Amino acid sequence: MEVINCDDNVYSIEVENVYKHYRIYKDKGSQLKEKLLFWSRNKYTENAVLKGISLKVKKGEAVGFVGHNGCGKSTLLKLLSRISYPDKGIITTRGRISGLIELGAGFHPDMTGRENIYTNASIYGLCKKEIDKRLDKIIEFSGLGEFIDAPVRTYSSGMYMRLGFSVAINVDADILLIDEILAVGDSEFQAKCLNELKEVKSRGTTIVIVSHSLNQIEEICEKSYWIQNGEICMEGDPREVHRAYLEATVH
Repeated sequence: MEVINCDDNVYSIEVENVYKHYRIYKDKGSQLKEKLLFWSRNKYTENAVLKGISLKVKKGEAVGFVGHNGCGKSTLLKLLSRISYPDKGIITTRGRISGLIELGAGFHPDMTGRENIYTNASIYGLCKKEIDKRLDKIIEFSGLGEFIDAPVRTYSSGMYMRLGFSVAINVDADILLIDEILAVGDSEFQAKCLNELKEVKSRGTTIVIVSHSLNQIEEICEKSYWIQNGEICMEGDPREVHRAYLEATVH
């Protein structure tokens, strides 16, 4: 297993023969007595989520991952973001990565939206001076207004998405990873996000999107990967891939 961050190459992302398994345990119990009495619950099954995935994404390219729930597409995004690591294979990324992998991830519930901007942006590698320069733009894009100084535990899921997207899109990332986040929130802000993604892409940012909204992927991406049972079933032009995927889903 290896995860590498490099600098100069035509590819922003290279995934080589990557495998990922998760152990699914029976109810083990929390106390020693329970563990001794019900030792059989310590048994587990191996769930193979990704089975030899290989792909390459060029700098400035936008690609989408589609497939039914549990097929492995979100797991792959977590590996790219280094939230988790592959059991086998090599993942190489080049440049700063930002993303919206899980709604509200990285937010401290008792901190205000403004305070969380500083915390999140610093995680992406920005110093305070750089965040100061971007702060007004981030707040304006989020449209949170006076709520920016309220604790984020008071936020709705749509407000979480607004704040998270606004930070992720304004840290000058080389690679932007997005997982189903644009499914949350009102249609007006979704359209605003799509337009911003097109703008970011035009400046050379590599974009990877996991979504059930095939239209969103077709609007942004040059290429789609259909993942099924942990393997790439088909790749290519989004409309062709999505047509095949929908036909297989219906049948």
